[in-house]
Amino acid sequence: MTATISSIDLNGSADKLGLQKGDIIKSINGNPVNDVIDYMFYSRDGSMDLKILRGSKFLSFKIKKNQLSDPGFEIRPFRIKSCRNKCIFCFVHQLPKGMRNSLYVKDDDYRMSFLYGNYITLTNLSRKDKERIFTQRLSPLYVSVHSTDDGLRRKMLGNPRAPDILKEISELTGRKIRLHVQIVVVPGMNDGKELEKTIKDLEKFYPYVSSIAVVPVGLTKQRRSKIRPIEKKDAQQIIDSLKKIRGRLKRRHGEHLVHIADEFYIKGELPFPPYKDYGDFPQLENGVGLVPSFLHASKKLRLPKKVEPKKIALFTGVSFMPILKDFVSRLKSIEGLSLDIFKVENSFFGPSVSVTGLLTGKDVLKSVLGKTKADCLLVPDVVLKSGEDVFLDNVTLKDLEENLGMQVKAIEPTPDALLKEIKDGCERKD
Repeated sequence: MTATISSIDLNGSADKLGLQKGDIIKSINGNPVNDVIDYMFYSRDGSMDLKILRGSKFLSFKIKKNQLSDPGFEIRPFRIKSCRNKCIFCFVHQLPKGMRNSLYVKDDDYRMSFLYGNYITLTNLSRKDKERIFTQRLSPLYVSVHSTDDGLRRKMLGNPRAPDILKEISELTGRKIRLHVQIVVVPGMNDGKELEKTIKDLEKFYPYVSSIAVVPVGLTKQRRSKIRPIEKKDAQQIIDSLKKIRGRLKRRHGEHLVHIADEFYIKGELPFPPYKDYGDFPQLENGVGLVPSFLHASKKLRLPKKVEPKKIALFTGVSFMPILKDFVSRLKSIEGLSLDIFKVENSFFGPSVSVTGLLTGKDVLKSVLGKTKADCLLVPDVVLKSGEDVFLDNVTLKDLEENLGMQVKAIEPTPDALLKEIKDGCERKD
């Protein structure tokens, strides 16, 4: 592993010092550096004495304390540690052929878990990895548990050599590493009494097991296994069975600890818990609390009475459509605003995939084309590759603009971001 400088900001601190793209950072203040996490850890000392390898020469540079907030360079991403498991519900294995290569990467890398909240299984941690986690306090980590019964867990992971999960968690939490864990529920396999037992086992590690997310298995039409998706009855039973457990945890620890994914409440047609029950929303990116967060933010909005005339189109997935539709009904009271809202069904992955974040550009185009005279289409950025304007199927925002003949703009999927575009964005067509 190497920490190679991938870019230098023109006239930034690193540029002025003479650092160059392609330089390899070998050490900081005498500590060896292998990747961006080492850089983050050892750059906290107040100043940095860098040892750089440039070609075959070693060079020294000093970055002062007042330059550390923006040293003016980026470090090349590290090579991701891949997953050795063959999970029975692995989403990567359910992808069709012909998509971009990055979508087929199965990562199980503790560094990605620490940096970005990716879920790991703790099945490929070496002793060296663990010592680094402990030394550099790489916490919190996000862990897929699924079951604390090792036989069942190994079956679900497709890995007969997976280590004892409770021993792994005990070792990490014993060194005060905080964990946010998820249980992906497969009907008839790890639900019911098995789910309750798993939660009871994990509770023993509180507060270092800081949250437990119960999420539904995600299945596409490409799946080869015989497992079935969560249905209305399943969702209702899971919510009901966890109601007492959540109440007991609240009384014992002052927080519910267990959080149920939004999709269960939507599929079960049951009301969401109060906003305050989610605490600091520790697993929001896992689809836990997104709807309550949206509803809470929408109630706080102060709507204008009037805006410059404009026509806006919106879309969402099947699951979120009722929530967005209710919100849009409030917005339609704004004079000068015309809103068209579209429910996009997922023909690419199949109807069982109903979340917005997995919609493709082609499905969006098919749902919107010829059905609106809007000035612009607002695209929730969760459907796009991070930092880019491209959908899962490689359709770009520019492609949508050219086919729809209107402005297309990505926004955060929040009430505030939507209202900002209503007031200040989306130029009207001449």
